[in-house]
Amino acid sequence: MNATACQRPAWILPVIVLSQFAATSLWFAANAVLPDLQTVFDLPANAVGLVTSAVQFGFVAGTLIFALLTLSDRFPPSTVFLVCALLGAACNAGVFVVPEGLWPLLVLRFATGFFLAGIYPVGMKIAASWYAEGLGGALGYLVGALVLGTAFPHLIEALGGDLPWRGVMAAVSGLAVAGGLAVYLFVPAGPHLPGPSPFDPRAIPDAFADRNLRAAAFGYFGHMWELYPVLAFFPVLLALHIDLVGAPDVGVSLWSFFAIAAGTVGCIGGGMLSRRLGSARVAFVQLACSGAACVASPWLLQAPTPVFLAFLLFWGMTVSGDSPQFSTLVAGSAPRRSVGTALTFVNSMGFAITIVSLQLVELLRHVVQPDYMLWVLVPGPVIGLLAMRRLL
Repeated sequence: MNATACQRPAWILPVIVLSQFAATSLWFAANAVLPDLQTVFDLPANAVGLVTSAVQFGFVAGTLIFALLTLSDRFPPSTVFLVCALLGAACNAGVFVVPEGLWPLLVLRFATGFFLAGIYPVGMKIAASWYAEGLGGALGYLVGALVLGTAFPHLIEALGGDLPWRGVMAAVSGLAVAGGLAVYLFVPAGPHLPGPSPFDPRAIPDAFADRNLRAAAFGYFGHMWELYPVLAFFPVLLALHIDLVGAPDVGVSLWSFFAIAAGTVGCIGGGMLSRRLGSARVAFVQLACSGAACVASPWLLQAPTPVFLAFLLFWGMTVSGDSPQFSTLVAGSAPRRSVGTALTFVNSMGFAITIVSLQLVELLRHVVQPDYMLWVLVPGPVIGLLAMRRLL
């Protein structure tokens, strides 16, 4: 064990992981109670794509501003994490007081996504400040917590029984506040955190001058083209399967949670494997597997229900499992003084891509046979795999 590991308090990673889980539960909070919101707010039939894209738009805007102003490299990351968790929780709970209607809801989801920009990438920077070695394994736990956090509102909805949608949204906001406070109180800056950086307009171009960083970034972009449409449409796929095969209701909310949360297993397992195989190989294999699942989805939608559910678990595990390894590759290739900015900018571009793919899937859902609507996502993994070849 190296000297840094000996100096690292045992609670650091568990606190970061639990806080990331708590704060990122804001992401899909509205998706989990969307049927209730459609009734209360009189939302249109395509609300899944609109509500999810509003969060993505907010995240993209937030990460761009954070990256261009190098906020995550100029201020203590634990303070940034706390402030954004508090403001994100407030925006999530704002649904209780805004006028009923589509646009007020979309504005609130946009604002929630904006403040998530100070949670997800900043949490990765905090972890990187404590791990000079084994970052892939640490980020496996961290991004696994993000995946579990995005799935958690579905579990609250499934197990809450008659819990009103307001109860689900309030519970998620409370979790986010607790996560922000935990990081601020218990996770100081790590020994590998560079000192505050002045505003540097060249930070992003300088980082992208590295060919390995570009390869990792474009691999990540291909992964993101597929990721969020798959997660957002898992409930739609479950409902479609029930209609196609005449299966009994298996519990759409509960199995949506299981399918999304399976990504936690992929993230943590991939993080462990990365210590032996390297982050590039692990990310490459998982991206290839999720792309293959996308290709196979029309046929497996009509498979017997146990086979279909197993397929969703596999897809959920692989579609999310490569995320931490892409972040590890980006962090490892970026200049040390601007790791936070590089991670934030790459996240921003990746999530901007998801807006396009989300809306494309939503459009095709009403134009083509629904079984084939996700085939439009296949080019993402293909392009990502081609971009990553130099890293293997």
